[in-house]
Amino acid sequence: MTFLEQIDKNRVPESVAIIMDGNGRWAKKQGKNRIFGHQNGVDSVDQVMEAAAQIGVKYLTLYAFSTENWNRPAEEVNALMDLFVEAVHNYMDKMMANDIRLAVIGDVDRLPQKTRENLQKSIDQTANCKRMTLVLALSYSSRWEIIRAVKQIAAEAKNGALDVDAIDENCFSNHLATSGMPDPDLLIRTSGELRISNFLMWQLSYSELFFTDVCWPEFKKENFYEAIVDYQSRERRFGKTSEQVTK
Repeated sequence: MTFLEQIDKNRVPESVAIIMDGNGRWAKKQGKNRIFGHQNGVDSVDQVMEAAAQIGVKYLTLYAFSTENWNRPAEEVNALMDLFVEAVHNYMDKMMANDIRLAVIGDVDRLPQKTRENLQKSIDQTANCKRMTLVLALSYSSRWEIIRAVKQIAAEAKNGALDVDAIDENCFSNHLATSGMPDPDLLIRTSGELRISNFLMWQLSYSELFFTDVCWPEFKKENFYEAIVDYQSRERRFGKTSEQVTK
């Protein structure tokens, strides 16, 4: 029985986030440069996007480029920016055909103008799609996001638009880049690394974590389905006891 056949369609996670790791190491094993790894990782994005939509996932968030990644060699950063534009353009027909909306979170003002313009064009084009939302985390980090939220809240409190006593978890969540989106039920990280790397730290508070040794360019539909099957084998208690959850 395949992993897809084992999935209970009534218990599919609403929101899945993925740290797409291992492109560079995979490329090195092939005797190629890091850019070759990123190029081959595009097919995995395509496959996982299709797989997630097929089983009923509503939000798929991909960690594509962190604020720390700006420190990489300029050649690699420039190649990634071009790759984002090319990939989004190539995905557009499939996203429209599969009713998939595109969203972006992160410090997008740091992206090159060409990249921003092409992303916005795709966001506008898919704005009315409803089956699933593909969220690209670009120039993103949790520390950037949290500091940004704190500054916004402080400014609103200072000018009297927000009562300090009204600041709670919901208020804070509403000032994050993911405002209006559900927190991830499941986080997947590829390539064997066991950390979350400054990604969605607030939102991952009660997420289930799935780590795999498979590098991102080799992570395909069946690997994604395996993570979903593993997720469905777990009991999510959110601080409660097993007895409370099963009542």
